[in-house]
Amino acid sequence: MDDVQVSAWKALPVVEPAPGMARRLMSGKQAMLAWFEFEPGARVPWHRHENEQFTYVLQGRLRLRIGEEPSREVVLAAGDVVCIPANVPHEAEALEATVSLDVFSPPRQDWLS
Repeated sequence: MDDVQVSAWKALPVVEPAPGMARRLMSGKQAMLAWFEFEPGARVPWHRHENEQFTYVLQGRLRLRIGEEPSREVVLAAGDVVCIPANVPHEAEALEATVSLDVFSPPRQDWLS
């Protein structure tokens, strides 16, 4: 029971990983939740990671490009969710003010370090 974490999202520290983007994290041993707020036009550049990723858009619209060239392009709107398998390259662009909740398994160690 010592590992139980309880917090309000707004109480968690904010990190700005790129211009126009804010991130809050909560991580356990097997998975991580990340709350993102994007300004219109904010971009997450092409990258890949060993973590499986689920992105659930709560508000706004997010354009994703997923996979090797030619990549698949999808636009997620509020209520949409996507699963990106481990090691699949992807990028994102906020088409408007957007809020998303991402789940990573295992947790992103690069964000915890």
